[in-house]
Amino acid sequence: MRALTPNGSAKGAVVAMPKRTKFANTRSGFDYLIVGAGFAGSVLAERLATELDKRVLLIDRRPHIAGNAYDHYNDAGLLIHRYGPHIFHTNSTQVVNYLSRFTKWRPYEHKVLAHVDEQLVPIPINLTTLEKLYGLKLTPEDAEAFLKSKAEPVAEIRTSEDVVINSVGRELYEKFFRGYTRKQWGLDPSELDKSVTSRVPTRTNTDDRYFGDSFQSMPLHGYTRMFENMLDHPNIKVMLNTDFEEVRNEVQYDKLIYSGPIDEYFDFRFGKLPYRSLQFRHETVDQENFQPVAVVNYPSEDVAYTRITEYKHLTGQVNPRTSLTYEYPAADGDPYYPVPRPENAELYRKYQALADATPDVTFVGRLGTYRYYNMDQVVGQALALFKRIEETEKAESGLVRAARGMARMNGTVHAEAAQGVGD
Repeated sequence: MRALTPNGSAKGAVVAMPKRTKFANTRSGFDYLIVGAGFAGSVLAERLATELDKRVLLIDRRPHIAGNAYDHYNDAGLLIHRYGPHIFHTNSTQVVNYLSRFTKWRPYEHKVLAHVDEQLVPIPINLTTLEKLYGLKLTPEDAEAFLKSKAEPVAEIRTSEDVVINSVGRELYEKFFRGYTRKQWGLDPSELDKSVTSRVPTRTNTDDRYFGDSFQSMPLHGYTRMFENMLDHPNIKVMLNTDFEEVRNEVQYDKLIYSGPIDEYFDFRFGKLPYRSLQFRHETVDQENFQPVAVVNYPSEDVAYTRITEYKHLTGQVNPRTSLTYEYPAADGDPYYPVPRPENAELYRKYQALADATPDVTFVGRLGTYRYYNMDQVVGQALALFKRIEETEKAESGLVRAARGMARMNGTVHAEAAQGVGD
């Protein structure tokens, strides 16, 4: 057994979560093998172990738990996110209540600025954005009228380009969306499903928050600590640096929950599902602050990166130095974002049909269901799946008990009949 550290562990090592190391029961093998120690896999591991007393083996090919939300302290003592900024926000009381079992929270409302026309302006576009870009003084009514005058109605909204032009017109589309989207996705917005830009609102007031959710906070001691607390259960064993293919035929388990890429599970039978990846450049600079907010977007295609993140805004840490991450979208690398195009959705449906026909295997999460989810949505999906598993387990247990009862009754009847014959 090896203790979990921020630097990971040796290949295939069984990792002991803090405090507890023994299993609550002694049956050989595992009830569940769960692939992927991100939100989906970890939430399900905790629920199955805690509520149903299941023995769970949780594996991940990376050297750490927490998936893309993994954070750690760097050499400067600053808490950074290895895979870019992860901002927790939700309207789900259920999700907040569940995660609050494993972490306290630091209130934080995310604000983003965009570098446009040689200045920093709020994004999503709001009244302040318009005032700074056009040198105007506006009321909310003025801002609404201004945007209406810029908008170019689109009869049938099908693409991401249609969404933005219909809402704010081509000029603002070119300034804020076209270049950023082309860098992020490697495709023009006219080639992407409308869902990509529909997620970004436009406001006519001075609300400069990026999200409008009722709950916006960061885990007080970071995401990794929250995951460690979540997985601190005697029925859960964790193996890192472990690929599913290495253990699928070596480990005894009854059921599989798979949060890896669904096409990979089926050996890319119909071809690869397209994803966009990311590359990160982490830097620590000798100054207390670098930028006025946590994230600054760079929509221009003349700049290779899409955004810069400064983590002290997220954590509230005080330090004479500050740490940054430059984010570069890429075609190759770890799969981050399913590419939303009709032909990709059709390809996924073929894999989904295979999944539906595969007994005792459940696919979850972004990669398992080829869909973009926010963190709270993945937690909600995992909790809903657990509820279905729990109901099925209870129903099956009821049937088993009924069958045993019938067997005992039949045994009694046969015994009595045999006794009568002997008399």
